[in-house]
Amino acid sequence: MKAIRRLTVRPVLPDPLRPLSDLARNLRWSWHPETRDLFQSVDPDCWTASGRDPVRLLGTVPPARLAELAEDRRFLRRLTAVADDLDHYMSGDRWYQAQSGRLPAAVAYFSPEFGITAALPQYSGGLGILAGDHLKAASDLGVPLVGVGLLYRHGYFRQSLSRDGWQQEHYPVLDPHELPLAPLKETDGTPAHVALALPGGRELRARVWLAQVGRVPLLLLDSDVEENDPGERGVTDRLYGGGSEHRLLQEMLLGIGGVRAVRTYCRLTGHAAPEVFHTNEGHAGFLGLERIAELCDEGLEFGAALEAVRAGTVFTTHTPVPAGIDRFDRELVGRHFGPDSELPRIDVERVLRLGMETYPGGEPNLFNMAVMGLRLAQRANGVSLLHGGVSRGMFAGLWPGFDAEEVPITSVTNGVHAPTWVAPEVFRLGARQIGVQRAEDALAVGGSDRWDSVADIPDRDIWELRRTLRAQLVEEVRERLRASWRQRGAGTAELGWIDDALDPDVLTIGFARRVPSYKRLTLMLRDRDRLMELLLHPERPIQIVVAGKAHPADDGGKRLVQELVRFADDPRVRHRIVFLPDYGMAMAQKLYPGCDIWLNNPLRPLEACGTSGMKAALNGCLNLSVLDGWWDEWYQPDFGWAIPTADGAGTDPDRRDAIEANALYDLLEQRITPRFYERGASGLPDRWLEMVRRTLSLLGPKVLAGRMVREYVERLYAPAAEAHRAMDPDSARGLAEWKARVRAAWPGVSVDHVETSAATAAAELGATLALRVRVRLGDLVPEDVEVQAVSGRVDSEDRITDAAKVPLKPVGGPDLEGRWVYEGPLALDRTGPFGYTVRVLPAHRLLASGVETGLVAVPSGDLVEAAGLLMR
Repeated sequence: MKAIRRLTVRPVLPDPLRPLSDLARNLRWSWHPETRDLFQSVDPDCWTASGRDPVRLLGTVPPARLAELAEDRRFLRRLTAVADDLDHYMSGDRWYQAQSGRLPAAVAYFSPEFGITAALPQYSGGLGILAGDHLKAASDLGVPLVGVGLLYRHGYFRQSLSRDGWQQEHYPVLDPHELPLAPLKETDGTPAHVALALPGGRELRARVWLAQVGRVPLLLLDSDVEENDPGERGVTDRLYGGGSEHRLLQEMLLGIGGVRAVRTYCRLTGHAAPEVFHTNEGHAGFLGLERIAELCDEGLEFGAALEAVRAGTVFTTHTPVPAGIDRFDRELVGRHFGPDSELPRIDVERVLRLGMETYPGGEPNLFNMAVMGLRLAQRANGVSLLHGGVSRGMFAGLWPGFDAEEVPITSVTNGVHAPTWVAPEVFRLGARQIGVQRAEDALAVGGSDRWDSVADIPDRDIWELRRTLRAQLVEEVRERLRASWRQRGAGTAELGWIDDALDPDVLTIGFARRVPSYKRLTLMLRDRDRLMELLLHPERPIQIVVAGKAHPADDGGKRLVQELVRFADDPRVRHRIVFLPDYGMAMAQKLYPGCDIWLNNPLRPLEACGTSGMKAALNGCLNLSVLDGWWDEWYQPDFGWAIPTADGAGTDPDRRDAIEANALYDLLEQRITPRFYERGASGLPDRWLEMVRRTLSLLGPKVLAGRMVREYVERLYAPAAEAHRAMDPDSARGLAEWKARVRAAWPGVSVDHVETSAATAAAELGATLALRVRVRLGDLVPEDVEVQAVSGRVDSEDRITDAAKVPLKPVGGPDLEGRWVYEGPLALDRTGPFGYTVRVLPAHRLLASGVETGLVAVPSGDLVEAAGLLMR
């Protein structure tokens, strides 16, 4: 019989065991081995059956066992020690508290997904895992972050395979009461809610759930509440599901509802109000509109409120292609804002202008969430050095008149949370060298450029560790293979071959990620005969473990999965190459440490960062990758191998794949497998182990999420907080009025004449020229502008590269024609073809850069339209 209603019955813990509940509810257990070991000792069988989830564990342990533990002095001492450790972690000073200067009192971090632990499946891929690692690293560093997201009742889909290898999706229903969550409650004990107004007088309400991620609260909004109509109840049904209006409502709830949830949380708990708002990708961009509305309610005009909001906002873009950005039809967005809907006090046309693609090459009828994110944030960044450059080119239309390299989008290269992703065995080996506390600090906080202590670990210890991790992966793979084949309809008698699948002494390659076409899951199958030779080589075989999910609506991605699965089903090679369905955090934590090589072969430059290789590297796995994302930035021959790219303009996609696949096979045949199987005088692969050692000691410190979050604090959060504090109501009004005045006057700004002291077209290195410029400022005055000399080497088309900018100074007042004279020195500081120009930029103390407004005047005489970053 089927139950007509489902309830969650919570256990009543004996008083001595009450701290177990607090430990289970703080997700620090997901990266703290001592806490996990404690829960495992409660009941090892129940721990395994619960999926290593403390909340589920405590709901299944028999009362008799709990009573027994309540009398077990040894267990109670361990419980007290772990509980005390958590209390110290939560209340003690950490890196952030030791910094000088006025750092933000709090930062609100918005993301559509968060990958914290498999026990809270609210992620689909790299964006969510990155967001989860950001929160964990912020917690370890003591950064006062508040996370904001949505609670998806179906999470992301579970993946299985049909008999013929076609991806199938399943959407299990998640009960928040069975997850490591607590409802945020008002002072009277009722659940805290936020509400959004919808067209036609309807309302979208959402409950706020709290996940405690170490020191960081994560607020998750859930629309599945009884007060909503059925359509509204399903707004947070699944991650990245539904049509355009469904996605728009999700993003309005995340951005607008998220700000309201933060305000509610701060009111109820006394948490400091955020001075900085960080939106992780464009999905949460509407948070800026809600903050503008708050300031308008306090008496600011829209323009002043916009400036105040921009000052304290950071926007991170993760996509390297326009197709990866959410875009909505203008009419759809317009219907959900204005007098009959949300934010009725703001003119809907102002809302629309923030997101419209009103620049060359844009679609003027589409509302672009990333464009809105950039227009609402004074600071923006990509997620690797290469991706920062790609982003500047992609969004250059917002800053007309400027070269792409001057577009104000910087980069902070992603990192990964080492305590989550480093295998316990790897940690113990490091702790044996330098002690547990120093090892924990090195992984969580970082700060050093090198981990020199790795040099003291004997080769044999490293090699034995690598084999142990490989053997653990082999066992994990066999267990998952059996489960997958049974799901596909195979009987037990058909599965004997799985006992010999993979070999703990064979070079093991991992490839696991989402399956969009640009990641090229099947590039390895380009020459199947050659791949078979590599897999079945009698002396130097390889084995490959593959995992990944295609988006449910991406049949092309599903066909790639099926193609790979069918190859891996071949009885000739199925013991050497496997596809594991349902890739997620639990699988990944076994996969990264157990591989010797981590393979990544995207189409360059479409990988924004690609952090899976970072997680592998922290476990002593070497990278084999196209020079894309973070690998382009930090690759050295010491750390692995670079797959050459064939990305010339004249190379068609098919030929490019053929060239790069051939390069991949060559590397495996000629360089990688010989080095792995070659033995030195000690009987160990000395040259391979030296690469492992260098990966750990030199690359390890770079790829930490602790390093990443420290960069965000120092380079983005602290300046944003300073700008936020400077933007009091009078300053915000003054800046808004100044921008309006400058835009109106800009057509009257021009460079009329430029002269130098150079008599010839040749000069000596180190010489200095005197530069004299006449400019018209129209209705502006010198305090409104900066006149710059821009100089550097020039290419064959006279474009200045690696430009140096030097401000020129006004000399005297305007002449009878209203022209101002500016003078200054021009240093000839580099040899070869050299060129210079001059330009006029708006200048104001509250601008983050002179490029911010998108306005510039240059000697060409072509006046730049006043359509810069903020097009109103």
